[in-house]
Amino acid sequence: LVAAAKTRSAAEILEASDAGVRTIGENYVQEAAEAFAAVGRRARWHFIGHLQTNKAKKAVEIFDLVETVDSIGLGREIDKRAAAAGKTMEVLVELNSGREPQKAGAMPDDAEALVRSLATLPHLRVRGLMTLGPFEGDPEDSRPYFKETRRVFEAIKSLAVPGVEMRHLSMGMSHSWQVAVEEGASMVRIGTAIFGPRP
Repeated sequence: LVAAAKTRSAAEILEASDAGVRTIGENYVQEAAEAFAAVGRRARWHFIGHLQTNKAKKAVEIFDLVETVDSIGLGREIDKRAAAAGKTMEVLVELNSGREPQKAGAMPDDAEALVRSLATLPHLRVRGLMTLGPFEGDPEDSRPYFKETRRVFEAIKSLAVPGVEMRHLSMGMSHSWQVAVEEGASMVRIGTAIFGPRP
């Protein structure tokens, strides 16, 4: 369970942590830095937004896992910053499972090549895939996106690429997590259902 804490205060995140939440997901590095100052390592930190390369240095300092790597360029920047920080970063490859031009993420047909390229970076560890799916609407509308991501996940897992451990399949949000779990998600990103509607 990843508690999606976008726009939430440090006090709200602390409350969630006290209630048993062990993983915090943040969309913005600056917001995360403020929350991290209050919460610290009481929780694991996942970056779940679109990471700009110029924010990679700070992201490496805070986060345990970046769920949204969608290019080798971003992977190289994270690898460089991780090397400088003396750590190894776990990452998920973001898949554009709906092949939507307005969305970030690697296209399904390009995922294997991207995973293989990322696997050559010494301070990166590919740990699975993530996808967004529709942000709202009927949860069933998300099922084809989740099925496609699971298909790609299993295909890459079967290749046994050296250095790659296909452990996490991150799919589903507050409105669609049940469908995501039915389709094989091992990780769901829940915001509204934990914190309530955004003000």
